[in-house]
Amino acid sequence: MKILVLNSGSSSLKYQLFDMPNESPICSGLVDRIGLDQSTLKHKIFKDGGEEVFQISQPIKDHEEGLQLITDLLVDGEKGVLTSMEEVEAIGHRVVHGGDQFASTTIITDEVKQKIESLIELAPLHNPPNLLGIKVAERIFPKAKQVAVFDTAFHQSMPEKAYRYAIPNEFYTEMGIRAYGFHGSSHQYVSKIAFELLNKPDAKIITIHLGNGSSMAAVKGGKSMDNTMGLGPMGGLVMGTRCGDIDPSIIFYLLNQKGFSPKEVNELLNKKSGLLGMTGSSDMRDVKNAIEKGNKNATLAYEIYAYRIQKYIGAFTAVMNGLDAIVFTAGIGENDPDMRAAVCKNMDYFGIQVDNTANQKHSSEIREINPSSSKTKVFVIPTNEELEIGQQTYRIVKGEKI
Repeated sequence: MKILVLNSGSSSLKYQLFDMPNESPICSGLVDRIGLDQSTLKHKIFKDGGEEVFQISQPIKDHEEGLQLITDLLVDGEKGVLTSMEEVEAIGHRVVHGGDQFASTTIITDEVKQKIESLIELAPLHNPPNLLGIKVAERIFPKAKQVAVFDTAFHQSMPEKAYRYAIPNEFYTEMGIRAYGFHGSSHQYVSKIAFELLNKPDAKIITIHLGNGSSMAAVKGGKSMDNTMGLGPMGGLVMGTRCGDIDPSIIFYLLNQKGFSPKEVNELLNKKSGLLGMTGSSDMRDVKNAIEKGNKNATLAYEIYAYRIQKYIGAFTAVMNGLDAIVFTAGIGENDPDMRAAVCKNMDYFGIQVDNTANQKHSSEIREINPSSSKTKVFVIPTNEELEIGQQTYRIVKGEKI
């Protein structure tokens, strides 16, 4: 069975085509920097034990344009891997927010799409491109089964004391206002690998997903106990354009004293804050280039970014009453050794140390970067949200319970 996985992020679109159930990737790709002048599409074909890579560099204004480029490549005479779109039997879609409506992976129907749309206000950067990906895929692949895999599902195991807010009960019972947690597919995928590496079924792990959107999870015995994100994917860590944790008083100050409208505050905190607000760029690569040129704002933003992660390591270690390993993953977590070093600096009390040589070595493989004497393991585990989504899509299409 050929399964296409679409993972629409706030400024990127990842995809992989799998041959299931043997989990063999046929091709994969990434549309990066969507909405910016220097957009790229990198398309990789896996063939005869090797790889063929094609790249397109052109402005890509939105996710719909990116999706159309992807589908054109899949059946392209030279670069394609399909003779017809009908070869794709199922498409697994990453959907960020499932609210209380979705606790597990589900086949997409008109009712499901309506519910996803109703949750846009909780994930304004992600649910719109997620829903767009579904609608475009339905049009281009009319015979394929469409499946939604929700970021929030993995965190359904969080205890009530972790997901409830200290506000009147009816806001939870009648409105569903609670912490949901996000990046579930990534946290689930890398934590499974970490548990295998540790060979300890009750291990206490902190998974650190650092990309344009960033979050951390406390995972104990394979189950999510807490997550840095809450009702929507704005809270917790500093991100590309999102502020992360912020004193709610700031919001009311802007509304009541400074004349901002609710829409303007939402736009500010979701799309104009984080790295972008502090440095002028939402891309960590640009921030690091600015640091090299002596930009003080970029240096401070980098320090704040690492500091917030350290704070949550302390909090989640307390939540689990111990720590066996931390896991760095996603674009920044996997590819920025300086950020990993900054996070692990002065964390000796938690048994966290890094071996500088191992940390600086560039690799796309799973690796351990702590000294052998370190009490706490420090892993770099490349995430594969697409494979996790593909596995769950295959299982539900085959009628298995997830």
